[in-house]
Amino acid sequence: MALRPDEFYDHARAAADAEGRLPLARMTGWNVSPFEPEGLRVAPLRPPVLPEAARHGEDPADCGDCRARDEGLWFDERWRLARIPGVGVPLVLMLYPRDHHDMADLPDGLAAELGVLTTHLVRHVQALPHVSRAHVYRIGDGAAHLHLWFFARPEGQAQLYGSWMPVWDDLLPEYPADVAEADAAAVVDALIASYGGRRTPTEEPVRA
Repeated sequence: MALRPDEFYDHARAAADAEGRLPLARMTGWNVSPFEPEGLRVAPLRPPVLPEAARHGEDPADCGDCRARDEGLWFDERWRLARIPGVGVPLVLMLYPRDHHDMADLPDGLAAELGVLTTHLVRHVQALPHVSRAHVYRIGDGAAHLHLWFFARPEGQAQLYGSWMPVWDDLLPEYPADVAEADAAAVVDALIASYGGRRTPTEEPVRA
């Protein structure tokens, strides 16, 4: 039988010390960890809070992602793609449905499109000459409007493997914006050629 929130908390606290701190995760001992285990401490585990706080945009009328449905780099009738600025890795893109959906209520037709579109985006990000992998993340705890992250792992940086990548991204200095913009434009050009869609009006190239 599944543990209730209070039972889950009590179960976890049984493995913690007197301050409620769990042991360091095995991940901190991986050779790709950005932290040395010596001196690290786990934050005390806080008790559950119910009901949970509402995510941003639970009500579509208050959803900033719905208001931004025509903003970004690329869009078609149902999807839009934006670049996240100020990151440490070469490129971070975000894919959204233009209408208000979360993963669990995505209609089957859109879900099928999402799979194909995700594959095209991964293919085009990994085609950039200085990128080895495109990591894809869906979390959904902060915002109710579905959003998928695409992180480009720089070639040769094996320490940025796997699940520590978003933490490394937050630690690294900001990647040159002009290079990221050029890479994003290359991905958009390839996506239009392979999948369709078009640049958003503000991203249309200026013709001399």
